[in-house]
Amino acid sequence: MLSRIAESLFWIGRYVERAEDTARILDVQTQLMLEDAGVDQTAACRGLLSIMGIELEPDARPALPEVLELLAWSPESSSSIASSLAMARESARRARETLSVPMWEAINTTYRAIQSGHFHTMRTPGAFQWVRERAALVNGTADATMTRDEGWHFLMLGRCVERADMTSRLVATTSLASSGGQWTTTLRACGAYEAFLRTYRGLETERGAAEFLLLDRLFPRSVVFALNRAEQCVENLEASSQRAGFQSEAQRLLGRMRAELEYRALADVLSDLPTEMERLQRTCALATEALTRRYFAATPALSWQGVAD
Repeated sequence: MLSRIAESLFWIGRYVERAEDTARILDVQTQLMLEDAGVDQTAACRGLLSIMGIELEPDARPALPEVLELLAWSPESSSSIASSLAMARESARRARETLSVPMWEAINTTYRAIQSGHFHTMRTPGAFQWVRERAALVNGTADATMTRDEGWHFLMLGRCVERADMTSRLVATTSLASSGGQWTTTLRACGAYEAFLRTYRGLETERGAAEFLLLDRLFPRSVVFALNRAEQCVENLEASSQRAGFQSEAQRLLGRMRAELEYRALADVLSDLPTEMERLQRTCALATEALTRRYFAATPALSWQGVAD
């Protein structure tokens, strides 16, 4: 497969996942701020920006309209939904000859709502629901129309790396919150609340929520599930019979991170969640760089604001 095609498919997966996850986070958090008069809106806004890696001055007091502009509407903000969907369409344009017609149409139609300004005019709850539905359409169309060849593995690899990264950001931010009820909000943002209640038979605990989002092997948005799928994608791309070690640095990085999470005592992981999640974000960034060196013909690795150095 041509390196530019492989890179484009990888970043389609990442950008669509990023737009969906950002919409999920904003939907839950903004509704919480609007419905609960006891929520400190300034602190909540700072938390939202922190999730996306946007650092503020210590005395800054961001308001909700400013946060929505940075994380949803502004095409100039690298962390915004509008920017992510525009970049997904640009990546799709570069890989146009390998995409099915329905998949191209799903991505291009989504982008037109951004370009025309229609997305910006939507009311916030409806806008976030629209983004989630469009992401589901793109992903579902890919699932239904793409052969399970190298292109599919690159698309899935991008989706899974981004999902692990975004879940880690949510978990890190929640662990720093003073309110234990924040874990319920985080579960809802990940679309995990009902699955969590069924798994833990209705017993809600902070430890259980963290364990579910990090380590559950069956829930598709858990960190371990995403890392495991990403590792499988790299293994399929390598398709080698190497008997020792790994040819791919990305596979080694992802596999080591997954193993450290799964085989360490949960108490050790939970003792310093922000640090552990920062390590995970750094691993995702390093794995992306390793994939770029191996598959993407020495093009500089794309990155987004907030990745740990």
